[in-house]
Amino acid sequence: MEGVDTVALDDLSLHIEKGEFLAIMGPSGSGKSTLLHMLGFLDVPTAGEYRFEGKKIAEYSKEEIAHLRNKKAGFVFQAFNLLPRTSVFENVKLPLLYSDVKESLWDKFAREAVESVGLAHRMFHEPSQLSGGEKQRVAIARALVNKPEVIFADEPTGNLDSKSGQLVMEIIQRLNEERGHTVILVTHETYTAELARRIVRMRDGKVESDTAVNHRREAKDHFKK
Repeated sequence: MEGVDTVALDDLSLHIEKGEFLAIMGPSGSGKSTLLHMLGFLDVPTAGEYRFEGKKIAEYSKEEIAHLRNKKAGFVFQAFNLLPRTSVFENVKLPLLYSDVKESLWDKFAREAVESVGLAHRMFHEPSQLSGGEKQRVAIARALVNKPEVIFADEPTGNLDSKSGQLVMEIIQRLNEERGHTVILVTHETYTAELARRIVRMRDGKVESDTAVNHRREAKDHFKK
């Protein structure tokens, strides 16, 4: 029996400016996570062209792509992906071990990242001692520690209650508005997507719509009952 090719992304064209806050929506299997992984240098396209900062990804070596992924991209996942018996501080510091940041700066960068998400009082707690919302804030701090250009967030509020989701989205909005990080967010929640400045809806690997959010509200207002 011959294999059947499965096309995750089909004839997709997308341009994202530096400093944008983009939400990607779509039903299960629409290709949104595949797109996020491709944009974040976790997957390589088998056809077509992807340019980052004006250069074709195909022109980068594997080592250069690994450097891009570590230096330019910060990842926040639904499942947190924290090391269980390791402190908040050490979890956040982990990406620096694979970076070109001087070791003498690691503690400073990690401390600043933890403080930026309001968890200085949890600095030396382990994940088992944290709430779901606190774990996700640690994941955001870890994503920030290398001072990346782009934050990639895959369903960051999917495992959280409403209050925790609000705090996480307030932080993500602030990173975009005050620090200028480009944010690319995958979500199935309309009220979360509407916190972005632009919403791309996908279906069957294609872009179904690409619209600006003209009247965006703040996260603290969106999550009010």
